[in-house]
Amino acid sequence: MTYGKSAGFLCVQEKIRNFAPLIRGSVVATIRLDKMSGAPGYDILSSLFFYYCKSMKTENLGLDYANGRIGRLFSKIFFPTLLGMMFNALITIVDGIFVGRGVGPDGIAAVNIIAPLFMVTTGIGLMFGIGASVAAGISLSTKDYTKANLNLTSAFIFATSLIAILVIVALLFTDSITKLLGSSERLHDNTTGYLLLLLPGLIPLMWQSIGMMVIRLDGSPKYAMMCNIIPSVLNIGLDWWMVFPLGMGVRGAALATSISCIVGGIMAVVYFRYSYVLKFTRNIKDFGSTILMQARIGSAAFVTEIAMSIMMFTGNYVFMQTFGEDGVAAYSIACYLFPLIFMINNAVAQSAQPIISYNFGCANFLRVQKALRVSILVGCICGAIVTGSIALGARGIVSLFILPECEAGLIATSGLPIFALAGIFFAVNIAFIGYYQSIKKAGLALTLTLLRGMIFLVPFFLLLTHLFPAWGMWTAVPLSEFLTLIIVLSIYYNTYESSRRNHKVA
Repeated sequence: MTYGKSAGFLCVQEKIRNFAPLIRGSVVATIRLDKMSGAPGYDILSSLFFYYCKSMKTENLGLDYANGRIGRLFSKIFFPTLLGMMFNALITIVDGIFVGRGVGPDGIAAVNIIAPLFMVTTGIGLMFGIGASVAAGISLSTKDYTKANLNLTSAFIFATSLIAILVIVALLFTDSITKLLGSSERLHDNTTGYLLLLLPGLIPLMWQSIGMMVIRLDGSPKYAMMCNIIPSVLNIGLDWWMVFPLGMGVRGAALATSISCIVGGIMAVVYFRYSYVLKFTRNIKDFGSTILMQARIGSAAFVTEIAMSIMMFTGNYVFMQTFGEDGVAAYSIACYLFPLIFMINNAVAQSAQPIISYNFGCANFLRVQKALRVSILVGCICGAIVTGSIALGARGIVSLFILPECEAGLIATSGLPIFALAGIFFAVNIAFIGYYQSIKKAGLALTLTLLRGMIFLVPFFLLLTHLFPAWGMWTAVPLSEFLTLIIVLSIYYNTYESSRRNHKVA
């Protein structure tokens, strides 16, 4: 016999939903008493109530993206995200400090040469993390939980396969890859040793990168923060122990990084067993089209990481040609700082992303624009703080890594204040690129990323180094970001004015 859901039944169901918190507490107490007394209804009633309460939990996100105040929502996501990302950036910076102090300029130069491989892995994770988060956020806005879970699962499966291939290739062709990345004979031993012990942590690093994006969407920004903080603190302790007491040099730094990445990756994967809504699923449909859509949405994030790799690669080349290994060591300090700059501004963009994508899916464009304005304002503040801190504290920053009086230290101290000018321009660019990703204008986001990270950057590195050999290479990044910002503001202004005119006509 079957029963339909009558109006009376639905009314009762709604009443139960309203009193769900009270029911949960009452049921727990009732079950404990029934269990002690041996009441016959224990198994059936407890199972029904627990199943119903659990099902209600999994139908709701941890944050109210549709109705909550934009500023409050943003702050709830931003501060845990910022703290977590800053700790994540510490993995790279602490590597540099301990290697610089324990090995010297050659050590940090070797780590900087291998860093592009780390960036590629992070880029793949961010591409599918953002792609899955935006797509899942839009699906959640229409209550399509199956499709949201499909996006999560597909991202993890495909990205894991890609990084596994990358690791195998790096193991088979280690010497060729280190030479391709710019290693000299003098740095060969350090670059090879660092690469081999970094490889085990690349797949978990990718899990962590994807997981953080989707965990925030699921309504757990504090857990996403802990996925960064715990591995970062672990990395600091292991770095010190392996570089100094054990005397393992760059190999110790690489092993410490791998272990911390493994811990962070496992934390991200385990979360989805206890998450609010988003969970792994065996029901994989339309895998190819799902992956293509995620790659299209998140392509700008991948290109951003590739752009940082190109910035490191091209910079290593021009500094090596101009100043030799000391120049690469000096430039390495700027490259160690750049992930911190990126993480701070990426925290702004990623905090706005779930708010924007969810409300874009609901066609609530007023809330979308409010979230964009908040992200731009916070981005400008963060960018100004970064620029001022690096410009005014250049000598102190250099002293963390190497002696400021050595040749590499002198080059870095004079160049960092110029390099720091990129901070505020970069902050606004990343806020807009994140906005265009969130509203599924992936092509525009990708174009802007290519402009700032490749099309402007590489020619400026080569041209300005030729025109001003003593300092020109330091201006390449700030100038690329500034020109991109002009284009970004022009595009947004024209689009906004066109939209407003169309609205008036309508």
